[in-house]
Amino acid sequence: MVNDLYPSTFPIDVRHFLADWIEQQIWEDFEPGKTELESRAKYQLDQVINLLQMISEQNSSIVDKMKLRQISKTLGVYFQPRPLDFGVLVRDILRKEQYLLSNCPQISCSQYAPKPTAPEITMDQLVNKVLEIQDIRQKIHVLKEELNLDQERFEAMGSQGSVMQNGRDLSSEDPQKNLRICIEQKKYNLESMALTRVHLLQECVQRLEQYQHDHIFKLERWCYEQHKSAIGHPFDDNLLPLQNGFEQFLEMNAKLRQEVFLVGDPATVGLTEKLTSLLTDLVQSSLVIEKQPPQVIKTQSKFSASVRYLFGDKIAPGKAAMLKVQIINEQQARGLRQGGLPSDNVGELMNNTAILEHNTTTKSTSAAFRNMSIRKIKRAERKGSECVTEEKFALLFSGEIHITGWDYPYSIHAISVPIVVIVHGSQDINAMATVLWDCAFAEPNREPFVVPERVPWRQMCNMLNVKFTSEVNTRHSLNEYNLLFLAQKIFDKHDICDFSNMFVSWSQFNKETLPGRSFTFWQWFEGVMELTKKHIQSYWSDKLIFGFIGKQHLHVILKDSPGGTFLLRFSDSEIGAITIAYVEMSENGARVQNIMPFNKKALEISGLGNRIIDLKYLTYLYPNILKTVFNKYYNGPEKAANPGYIQVQLVTVPQPSDMNGSSNQNMMRPSPTLSSPEPYSLDPNPVQILPYPVTDPLYTEAIDEFLNEIKMDDSTQH
Repeated sequence: MVNDLYPSTFPIDVRHFLADWIEQQIWEDFEPGKTELESRAKYQLDQVINLLQMISEQNSSIVDKMKLRQISKTLGVYFQPRPLDFGVLVRDILRKEQYLLSNCPQISCSQYAPKPTAPEITMDQLVNKVLEIQDIRQKIHVLKEELNLDQERFEAMGSQGSVMQNGRDLSSEDPQKNLRICIEQKKYNLESMALTRVHLLQECVQRLEQYQHDHIFKLERWCYEQHKSAIGHPFDDNLLPLQNGFEQFLEMNAKLRQEVFLVGDPATVGLTEKLTSLLTDLVQSSLVIEKQPPQVIKTQSKFSASVRYLFGDKIAPGKAAMLKVQIINEQQARGLRQGGLPSDNVGELMNNTAILEHNTTTKSTSAAFRNMSIRKIKRAERKGSECVTEEKFALLFSGEIHITGWDYPYSIHAISVPIVVIVHGSQDINAMATVLWDCAFAEPNREPFVVPERVPWRQMCNMLNVKFTSEVNTRHSLNEYNLLFLAQKIFDKHDICDFSNMFVSWSQFNKETLPGRSFTFWQWFEGVMELTKKHIQSYWSDKLIFGFIGKQHLHVILKDSPGGTFLLRFSDSEIGAITIAYVEMSENGARVQNIMPFNKKALEISGLGNRIIDLKYLTYLYPNILKTVFNKYYNGPEKAANPGYIQVQLVTVPQPSDMNGSSNQNMMRPSPTLSSPEPYSLDPNPVQILPYPVTDPLYTEAIDEFLNEIKMDDSTQH
């Protein structure tokens, strides 16, 4: 019955190895058809696959290692195209587990019930074992004292021979013999307790090693998730549980070291060395970057970062820990794994020192670098077509720490996520592409700063969706039509096919310009995000913008719609612009027209809602939503700042066209005394913003006279 819970696509091994992590996630939200949860389900699936791969790398069992690798591969192949199915499956499994626990008392609750977190388990077990060792030590001490007294009494009694009477050994009632038996029993008990003590010490050190290894792994996972959060993945930045674990492991190490020293048994010599090694590993992992620096840094610009020391207040009094920061390149970052800090400077960094300070309120010890600045940078020789915005550096935080209760200082360091150093704002977008690719596709525990040259499109889809929703700050994710268009754009394929197993390269992402364009895919996509975030975020969140759709698909879905049906899509030919596509009825039938795109400047002059309301021939938002849905975005005429001036309103109107669709240039132009933006054309009907006066009759006559004067002045000049 229990085995039936876990299908071949989600074997019980996943539940076993990731029990704690699975139970800490929220699965109940997943429902079939809830496409808005696709990205979250995809994130959960990627997490499971990554965790299984990391556990397989660290598992000493070859069988488990191979099994976990195969499971992670199967999960990816089966669920990557439909991650929501994965979320629903795990939800259903957990529900069935709860049902079995409630209705089948013969099933052990401990097997399925939510478990305490790993640090709680490890500390409880270690504390109990150490208490047992301390109790045995005290009993051994008491027993030794009793044995010494017994031996002294025995020697004082002297020795007597055996006395036989009527075949009976009278010496069996001899107090000296009884004492000798008692002494022998106590010696045996001492040997047994000493052996138990050594075995317990060996077990505790072994457990400490495993639990500490698992805890440092959790810290590495925290750092990995922090790296992924740069592109919008959810991330819990709370370091307190990790700090509690570090403090407890330090305390356990000290107690076990003391017990090993007090044993004085040759069998425990290796334990001292092991505890020293564990302490070194723990201390060297105790410095973590709590607030990462910006991943794109312009020289001569201020930036900040902060690091945290995970032993809390365990700094020796009177020995302040000074930390410094230096810039390192990719080669130096790789060299850190061989030990030793780089001595060569590849950049000049200002305000690069700070002291670790303890905050009693938050119980944290940290160092804040608030006003750092890169004055200059030394770049490596570039390879092939590599440009400066593809070169990665990092910040290395390092120093010496004196820990309370330990005799000598320890060297500690932490390396930041990769950064790209630029010298001009025009390099920012390309630098961000390098950072984005690194954050999205870097593997856990990689060689710095290795990333794949190409990735499956399904991974790229997830990255673009997560980045877009995070950057725009919206819950409205990219749908299948949007992702299809993006695939067609980046692969330059306009037919509808399955792109999920195709690979997209770094060059396609941000080195090669799109066909017929002067910009790359990323430059275009980033422009869309920027426009949406700053000017049309609410429209997108209200699902009023279709967004990513090509002209070919556009004609297919609009061809049978009634005249005046329109939709909003991002410009395919211009960076950071949105256009209105609508159905126009003519003598020759219906045709789809595209208004010249509105960019950032145009939308700052007149909002998208105003423009849509002004264009009277627009009636229904595709498929059949009344245009009045945009009324809440209509601002109307601005109030006059000074009552002594005539109030005007900017209105979007189509420019008339002749039968051939060519623009009519004999249109009324705005008064030169009124501020008017550049004209925007319609393809093929240009649109222009015209000043529209208020209808108050007191003002109308004055305006007409004023315009007549302008016309007379113009004719005189001509």
